[in-house]
Amino acid sequence: MILTRSKGFPHGGTHSLPVARRQARCFLKLAMFQKSSTGTRQNIHTAICAVILVAAAMVRAGLGAESPELLASKDSAAVPQVGKRQPIKPIPLDLNLDARKVTLGRALFHDVRLSRDGTISCASCHEVAKGGTDGRAHSTGIENATGAVNAPTVLNSGLNFKQFWDGRATTLEEQIDGPVHSVVELGSSWPEIVGKLRATDYAARFATIYRDGLQPQNIKDAIAQFERSLITPNSRFDKYLRGDDSALTAEEKAGYRVFKSHGCTSCHQGVNVGGNMFATLGAMADYFADRGNITKADYGRFNVTGQESDRFVFKVPSLRNVALTAPYFHDGTMARLEDAVIAMGQYQLGAALPAEDVAQIVQFLKTLTGELGGNPL
Repeated sequence: MILTRSKGFPHGGTHSLPVARRQARCFLKLAMFQKSSTGTRQNIHTAICAVILVAAAMVRAGLGAESPELLASKDSAAVPQVGKRQPIKPIPLDLNLDARKVTLGRALFHDVRLSRDGTISCASCHEVAKGGTDGRAHSTGIENATGAVNAPTVLNSGLNFKQFWDGRATTLEEQIDGPVHSVVELGSSWPEIVGKLRATDYAARFATIYRDGLQPQNIKDAIAQFERSLITPNSRFDKYLRGDDSALTAEEKAGYRVFKSHGCTSCHQGVNVGGNMFATLGAMADYFADRGNITKADYGRFNVTGQESDRFVFKVPSLRNVALTAPYFHDGTMARLEDAVIAMGQYQLGAALPAEDVAQIVQFLKTLTGELGGNPL
Protein backbone atom coordinates (compact mmCIF):
# COMPACT_ATOMS: atom_id res chain seq x y z
CA MET A 1 0.00 0.00 0.00
CA ILE A 2 1.45 3.34 -0.96
CA LEU A 3 1.32 6.47 1.13
CA THR A 4 0.09 8.92 -1.46
CA ARG A 5 -0.63 8.98 -5.15
CA SER A 6 -1.53 11.83 -7.45
CA LYS A 7 -0.77 13.00 -10.95
CA GLY A 8 2.66 13.90 -9.63
CA PHE A 9 4.52 13.84 -6.35
CA PRO A 10 2.98 16.71 -4.35
CA HIS A 11 5.18 19.69 -3.77
CA GLY A 12 5.42 19.92 -0.04
CA GLY A 13 5.88 22.93 2.12
CA THR A 14 8.76 23.51 4.49
CA HIS A 15 9.76 20.26 6.20
CA SER A 16 12.11 19.86 9.11
CA LEU A 17 14.77 17.15 8.80
CA PRO A 18 13.20 14.91 11.51
CA VAL A 19 9.79 15.14 9.85
CA ALA A 20 11.21 14.37 6.41
CA ARG A 21 13.18 11.42 7.79
CA ARG A 22 10.03 10.07 9.46
CA GLN A 23 8.01 10.41 6.24
CA ALA A 24 10.87 8.92 4.21
CA ARG A 25 10.99 5.87 6.48
CA CYS A 26 7.28 5.45 5.87
CA PHE A 27 7.77 5.64 2.11
CA LEU A 28 10.59 3.08 2.22
CA LYS A 29 8.69 0.73 4.50
CA LEU A 30 5.65 0.85 2.26
CA ALA A 31 7.80 0.34 -0.83
CA MET A 32 9.28 -2.83 0.63
CA PHE A 33 5.84 -4.31 1.25
CA GLN A 34 4.12 -3.23 -1.95
CA LYS A 35 2.21 -6.24 -3.31
CA SER A 36 0.09 -4.94 -6.17
CA SER A 37 0.46 -6.11 -9.74
CA THR A 38 2.34 -2.92 -10.55
CA GLY A 39 4.37 -3.18 -7.38
CA THR A 40 7.81 -2.88 -8.97
CA ARG A 41 7.02 0.45 -10.62
CA GLN A 42 5.29 1.71 -7.49
CA ASN A 43 8.18 0.55 -5.30
CA ILE A 44 10.62 2.57 -7.38
CA HIS A 45 8.34 5.62 -7.26
CA THR A 46 7.91 5.30 -3.51
CA ALA A 47 11.62 4.90 -2.87
CA ILE A 48 12.38 7.93 -5.04
CA CYS A 49 9.88 9.93 -2.95
CA ALA A 50 11.78 8.93 0.17
CA VAL A 51 15.09 10.08 -1.28
CA ILE A 52 13.56 13.38 -2.39
CA LEU A 53 12.16 14.01 1.08
CA VAL A 54 15.47 13.42 2.83
CA ALA A 55 17.48 15.38 0.27
CA ALA A 56 15.11 18.33 0.41
CA ALA A 57 15.16 18.33 4.19
CA MET A 58 18.96 18.19 4.31
CA VAL A 59 19.15 21.17 1.99
CA ARG A 60 16.67 23.12 4.09
CA ALA A 61 18.40 22.06 7.28
CA GLY A 62 21.56 23.91 6.41
CA LEU A 63 23.29 22.73 3.26
CA GLY A 64 23.07 26.10 1.56
CA ALA A 65 19.30 26.66 1.77
CA GLU A 66 17.09 28.60 4.10
CA SER A 67 15.84 26.88 7.22
CA PRO A 68 12.12 26.83 8.10
CA GLU A 69 12.74 29.48 10.71
CA LEU A 70 14.51 31.76 8.25
CA LEU A 71 11.79 31.28 5.68
CA ALA A 72 9.20 32.10 8.31
CA SER A 73 10.98 35.27 9.33
CA LYS A 74 11.25 36.37 5.72
CA ASP A 75 7.50 35.87 5.25
CA SER A 76 6.95 39.01 7.28
CA ALA A 77 9.86 40.92 5.78
CA ALA A 78 8.84 40.36 2.17
CA VAL A 79 5.06 40.18 2.38
CA PRO A 80 4.31 41.19 -1.24
CA GLN A 81 6.17 38.04 -2.40
CA VAL A 82 4.82 35.68 0.24
CA GLY A 83 2.20 33.99 -1.93
CA LYS A 84 4.63 33.25 -4.76
CA ARG A 85 6.73 30.76 -2.81
CA GLN A 86 4.09 29.09 -0.68
CA PRO A 87 2.63 25.60 -1.19
CA ILE A 88 -0.88 27.06 -0.77
CA LYS A 89 -2.27 29.42 -3.38
CA PRO A 90 -5.14 31.91 -3.03
CA ILE A 91 -8.51 31.20 -4.63
CA PRO A 92 -9.09 33.27 -7.80
CA LEU A 93 -11.33 36.26 -7.21
CA ASP A 94 -13.27 35.93 -10.46
CA LEU A 95 -14.88 33.10 -12.42
CA ASN A 96 -16.01 33.01 -16.02
CA LEU A 97 -19.40 31.32 -15.70
CA ASP A 98 -22.73 31.72 -17.49
CA ALA A 99 -24.89 33.66 -15.01
CA ARG A 100 -28.09 32.24 -16.52
CA LYS A 101 -26.93 28.67 -15.94
CA VAL A 102 -25.78 29.50 -12.42
CA THR A 103 -29.21 30.92 -11.56
CA LEU A 104 -31.00 27.93 -13.06
CA GLY A 105 -28.64 25.52 -11.30
CA ARG A 106 -29.25 27.24 -7.97
CA ALA A 107 -32.97 26.65 -8.31
CA LEU A 108 -32.46 23.00 -9.20
CA PHE A 109 -29.98 22.49 -6.37
CA HIS A 110 -32.66 23.54 -3.88
CA ASP A 111 -35.59 21.78 -5.58
CA VAL A 112 -37.03 18.79 -3.70
CA ARG A 113 -38.63 17.50 -6.91
CA LEU A 114 -35.29 15.96 -7.76
CA SER A 115 -35.94 13.37 -5.03
CA ARG A 116 -38.32 10.45 -5.55
CA ASP A 117 -40.68 11.40 -2.73
CA GLY A 118 -40.25 15.18 -2.92
CA THR A 119 -38.79 15.50 0.57
CA ILE A 120 -35.14 16.45 0.09
CA SER A 121 -32.92 18.38 -2.32
CA CYS A 122 -29.19 18.61 -2.96
CA ALA A 123 -29.14 21.44 -0.43
CA SER A 124 -30.53 19.18 2.29
CA CYS A 125 -27.11 17.55 2.67
CA HIS A 126 -25.06 20.48 1.37
CA GLU A 127 -26.32 23.60 3.10
CA VAL A 128 -24.41 26.50 1.61
CA ALA A 129 -24.93 28.64 4.71
CA LYS A 130 -23.44 25.88 6.90
CA GLY A 131 -20.15 25.50 5.09
CA GLY A 132 -21.63 23.37 2.31
CA THR A 133 -22.42 20.42 4.58
CA ASP A 134 -25.23 19.44 6.96
CA GLY A 135 -23.22 19.09 10.18
CA ARG A 136 -24.04 15.39 10.52
CA ALA A 137 -21.71 12.41 10.63
CA HIS A 138 -23.94 10.74 8.03
CA SER A 139 -26.60 12.49 6.00
CA THR A 140 -30.26 11.49 5.86
CA GLY A 141 -31.86 10.76 2.50
CA ILE A 142 -35.38 9.84 1.41
CA GLU A 143 -37.44 7.79 3.84
CA ASN A 144 -34.89 8.67 6.56
CA ALA A 145 -32.25 6.44 4.98
CA THR A 146 -28.72 7.02 6.30
CA GLY A 147 -25.69 7.46 4.06
CA ALA A 148 -22.49 5.47 4.45
CA VAL A 149 -20.05 8.41 4.58
CA ASN A 150 -19.86 11.98 5.78
CA ALA A 151 -21.16 14.45 3.18
CA PRO A 152 -18.21 16.47 1.83
CA THR A 153 -18.62 20.20 1.42
CA VAL A 154 -19.94 21.51 -1.88
CA LEU A 155 -18.01 24.76 -1.41
CA ASN A 156 -15.00 24.94 -3.74
CA SER A 157 -15.88 21.47 -5.03
CA GLY A 158 -15.14 22.68 -8.55
CA LEU A 159 -11.49 22.97 -7.53
CA ASN A 160 -11.20 19.26 -6.66
CA PHE A 161 -9.50 16.92 -9.13
CA LYS A 162 -12.02 14.16 -8.36
CA GLN A 163 -15.41 14.00 -6.66
CA PHE A 164 -16.61 11.79 -3.78
CA TRP A 165 -14.33 10.51 -1.03
CA ASP A 166 -13.30 7.57 -3.22
CA GLY A 167 -12.84 9.72 -6.33
CA ARG A 168 -15.23 7.68 -8.45
CA ALA A 169 -16.39 10.74 -10.41
CA THR A 170 -14.03 12.97 -12.35
CA THR A 171 -16.38 15.91 -12.96
CA LEU A 172 -19.18 17.63 -11.09
CA GLU A 173 -21.55 16.65 -13.89
CA GLU A 174 -20.63 12.99 -13.46
CA GLN A 175 -20.94 13.29 -9.69
CA ILE A 176 -24.57 14.39 -9.88
CA ASP A 177 -25.62 10.96 -11.17
CA GLY A 178 -24.56 9.46 -7.83
CA PRO A 179 -27.03 11.08 -5.43
CA VAL A 180 -29.82 11.08 -8.04
CA HIS A 181 -29.78 7.28 -8.31
CA SER A 182 -28.69 6.39 -4.77
CA VAL A 183 -31.49 4.74 -2.77
CA VAL A 184 -30.22 6.42 0.41
CA GLU A 185 -30.09 9.90 -1.13
CA LEU A 186 -32.51 11.25 -3.77
CA GLY A 187 -33.53 7.76 -4.92
CA SER A 188 -34.84 8.94 -8.27
CA SER A 189 -34.09 8.59 -12.00
CA TRP A 190 -33.60 11.01 -14.87
CA PRO A 191 -36.83 10.06 -16.69
CA GLU A 192 -38.76 10.66 -13.48
CA ILE A 193 -37.06 13.99 -12.80
CA VAL A 194 -37.47 15.25 -16.37
CA GLY A 195 -41.14 14.28 -16.29
CA LYS A 196 -41.73 16.29 -13.13
CA LEU A 197 -39.88 19.35 -14.36
CA ARG A 198 -41.55 19.43 -17.79
CA ALA A 199 -44.83 20.23 -16.05
CA THR A 200 -43.35 23.43 -14.61
CA ASP A 201 -41.80 26.65 -15.89
CA TYR A 202 -38.45 24.85 -16.04
CA ALA A 203 -39.29 23.77 -19.60
CA ALA A 204 -39.35 27.37 -20.81
CA ARG A 205 -36.28 28.33 -18.76
CA PHE A 206 -34.22 25.52 -20.24
CA ALA A 207 -35.40 26.34 -23.75
CA THR A 208 -33.99 29.87 -23.50
CA ILE A 209 -30.53 28.60 -22.47
CA TYR A 210 -30.06 25.19 -24.08
CA ARG A 211 -30.72 24.43 -27.73
CA ASP A 212 -32.19 20.99 -26.92
CA GLY A 213 -34.12 22.21 -23.89
CA LEU A 214 -34.83 20.25 -20.75
CA GLN A 215 -32.61 17.15 -20.89
CA PRO A 216 -30.73 15.20 -18.17
CA GLN A 217 -27.35 16.40 -19.41
CA ASN A 218 -28.53 20.00 -19.28
CA ILE A 219 -29.91 19.61 -15.77
CA LYS A 220 -26.52 18.29 -14.71
CA ASP A 221 -24.73 21.08 -16.53
CA ALA A 222 -26.79 23.78 -14.81
CA ILE A 223 -26.33 22.29 -11.34
CA ALA A 224 -22.59 21.87 -11.94
CA GLN A 225 -22.29 25.50 -13.06
CA PHE A 226 -23.95 26.60 -9.83
CA GLU A 227 -21.65 24.38 -7.79
CA ARG A 228 -18.61 25.83 -9.58
CA SER A 229 -19.81 29.29 -8.57
CA LEU A 230 -19.52 28.34 -4.87
CA ILE A 231 -15.93 29.40 -4.44
CA THR A 232 -14.92 31.13 -1.21
CA PRO A 233 -12.10 33.59 -1.92
CA ASN A 234 -10.81 36.36 0.31
CA SER A 235 -10.15 34.28 3.39
CA ARG A 236 -7.82 36.05 5.79
CA PHE A 237 -5.10 33.63 4.80
CA ASP A 238 -5.59 34.41 1.11
CA LYS A 239 -5.32 38.11 1.91
CA TYR A 240 -2.06 37.33 3.69
CA LEU A 241 -0.80 35.42 0.65
CA ARG A 242 -1.68 38.41 -1.52
CA GLY A 243 0.44 40.71 0.62
CA ASP A 244 -1.63 41.87 3.61
CA ASP A 245 0.65 41.05 6.53
CA SER A 246 -1.93 42.37 9.02
CA ALA A 247 -4.51 39.80 7.89
CA LEU A 248 -3.09 37.20 10.30
CA THR A 249 -2.15 37.43 13.95
CA ALA A 250 1.26 36.31 15.19
CA GLU A 251 -0.35 33.15 16.59
CA GLU A 252 -1.95 32.32 13.23
CA LYS A 253 1.32 32.86 11.38
CA ALA A 254 3.00 30.57 13.88
CA GLY A 255 0.29 28.00 13.19
CA TYR A 256 1.03 28.13 9.48
CA ARG A 257 4.74 27.64 10.14
CA VAL A 258 4.00 24.63 12.36
CA PHE A 259 1.57 23.27 9.74
CA LYS A 260 4.38 23.35 7.18
CA SER A 261 7.12 22.13 9.48
CA HIS A 262 5.18 18.97 10.33
CA GLY A 263 4.78 18.21 6.63
CA CYS A 264 1.02 18.78 6.46
CA THR A 265 1.46 20.53 3.11
CA SER A 266 2.63 17.27 1.55
CA CYS A 267 -1.08 16.48 1.18
CA HIS A 268 -2.83 19.76 1.90
CA GLN A 269 -1.53 22.24 -0.65
CA GLY A 270 -2.56 24.03 -3.83
CA VAL A 271 -5.44 26.42 -4.28
CA ASN A 272 -7.92 24.17 -2.43
CA VAL A 273 -5.50 23.18 0.36
CA GLY A 274 -6.18 19.58 -0.62
CA GLY A 275 -8.58 17.93 -3.01
CA ASN A 276 -5.87 17.23 -5.60
CA MET A 277 -4.52 13.79 -4.66
CA PHE A 278 -5.28 10.49 -2.94
CA ALA A 279 -3.76 9.27 0.31
CA THR A 280 -3.97 6.25 2.58
CA LEU A 281 -5.81 6.92 5.83
CA GLY A 282 -3.56 5.30 8.42
CA ALA A 283 -0.19 5.61 6.68
CA MET A 284 1.78 5.49 9.95
CA ALA A 285 -0.65 3.72 12.28
CA ASP A 286 -3.72 1.53 11.76
CA TYR A 287 -6.63 3.96 12.00
CA PHE A 288 -9.27 1.34 11.22
CA ALA A 289 -7.98 -1.24 13.68
CA ASP A 290 -8.12 1.38 16.42
CA ARG A 291 -11.58 2.59 15.42
CA GLY A 292 -13.01 -0.87 14.75
CA ASN A 293 -16.25 -1.86 12.98
CA ILE A 294 -14.83 -1.64 9.46
CA THR A 295 -17.47 -1.13 6.76
CA LYS A 296 -17.35 -1.35 2.97
CA ALA A 297 -17.23 2.45 2.79
CA ASP A 298 -13.95 2.34 4.73
CA TYR A 299 -12.26 0.56 1.81
CA GLY A 300 -12.28 3.87 -0.05
CA ARG A 301 -10.84 3.83 -3.54
CA PHE A 302 -10.56 0.03 -3.45
CA ASN A 303 -14.32 -0.01 -4.09
CA VAL A 304 -13.67 1.80 -7.38
CA THR A 305 -10.55 0.09 -8.72
CA GLY A 306 -10.50 -3.31 -7.01
CA GLN A 307 -6.75 -2.84 -6.51
CA GLU A 308 -5.48 -3.97 -3.10
CA SER A 309 -3.12 -1.00 -3.04
CA ASP A 310 -6.19 1.26 -2.99
CA ARG A 311 -7.73 -0.20 0.16
CA PHE A 312 -8.24 2.58 2.76
CA VAL A 313 -7.20 5.20 0.17
CA PHE A 314 -9.27 8.39 -0.04
CA LYS A 315 -9.22 11.72 -1.76
CA VAL A 316 -7.45 14.21 0.49
CA PRO A 317 -10.18 16.66 1.55
CA SER A 318 -9.90 20.39 1.08
CA LEU A 319 -9.21 22.38 4.24
CA ARG A 320 -10.96 25.47 2.93
CA ASN A 321 -13.60 26.58 5.48
CA VAL A 322 -12.69 23.54 7.57
CA ALA A 323 -13.70 25.30 10.79
CA LEU A 324 -17.31 25.17 9.52
CA THR A 325 -17.49 21.59 8.29
CA ALA A 326 -17.43 19.38 11.40
CA PRO A 327 -17.62 16.47 11.95
CA TYR A 328 -14.50 15.36 10.13
CA PHE A 329 -13.10 12.44 8.09
CA HIS A 330 -15.04 10.23 5.71
CA ASP A 331 -16.69 8.50 8.67
CA GLY A 332 -17.58 11.68 10.56
CA THR A 333 -15.97 10.39 13.75
CA MET A 334 -14.01 13.52 14.69
CA ALA A 335 -16.33 16.06 16.28
CA ARG A 336 -13.78 18.82 16.87
CA LEU A 337 -11.11 20.32 14.67
CA GLU A 338 -8.58 19.75 17.45
CA ASP A 339 -9.43 16.03 17.45
CA ALA A 340 -8.91 15.86 13.69
CA VAL A 341 -5.50 17.52 13.91
CA ILE A 342 -4.37 15.17 16.69
CA ALA A 343 -5.54 12.15 14.71
CA MET A 344 -3.74 13.33 11.57
CA GLY A 345 -0.56 13.63 13.55
CA GLN A 346 -0.93 10.12 14.92
CA TYR A 347 -2.10 8.26 11.83
CA GLN A 348 -0.53 10.23 8.97
CA LEU A 349 2.70 11.53 10.51
CA GLY A 350 3.34 8.94 13.20
CA ALA A 351 3.72 11.72 15.76
CA ALA A 352 2.07 12.80 18.97
CA LEU A 353 1.70 16.50 18.24
CA PRO A 354 2.39 18.77 21.24
CA ALA A 355 -0.70 20.55 22.56
CA GLU A 356 0.78 23.92 21.63
CA ASP A 357 1.31 22.80 18.04
CA VAL A 358 -2.26 21.51 17.81
CA ALA A 359 -3.64 24.80 19.13
CA GLN A 360 -1.56 26.87 16.70
CA ILE A 361 -2.47 24.70 13.71
CA VAL A 362 -6.15 25.08 14.58
CA GLN A 363 -5.73 28.84 14.74
CA PHE A 364 -4.19 28.77 11.27
CA LEU A 365 -6.92 26.52 9.87
CA LYS A 366 -9.57 28.97 11.02
CA THR A 367 -8.04 31.62 8.78
CA LEU A 368 -9.02 29.52 5.73
CA THR A 369 -12.68 30.50 6.12
CA GLY A 370 -13.53 32.66 3.15
CA GLU A 371 -16.33 34.70 1.65
CA LEU A 372 -19.26 33.55 -0.47
CA GLY A 373 -20.78 36.07 -2.82
CA GLY A 374 -18.79 38.81 -1.13
CA ASN A 375 -20.14 37.97 2.34
CA PRO A 376 -18.09 36.35 5.13
CA LEU A 377 -19.08 32.78 5.93
